Amino acid sequence: MNAGIAAVAHGFRGVARYLGGVMGADAYAKYLEHHHAAGHAEPPLTEREFWRDRTDRQDRNPQGRCC
Repeated sequence: MNAGIAAVAHGFRGVARYLGGVMGADAYAKYLEHHHAAGHAEPPLTEREFWRDRTDRQDRNPQGRCC
């Protein structure tokens, strides 16, 4: 019985990760990975600065967003 519950929980976590990726919830983590891989000299933006900058850029240049 515990193996069945573990399998269902694993499935739910996978779905949550997928939906988070579709919705852009992992954008900051991807930004940090890119920043590190690109070898930028300046420190990365804080998470708060990142989301503020992203929202400001979307407001200045609206594209095909649903909402």
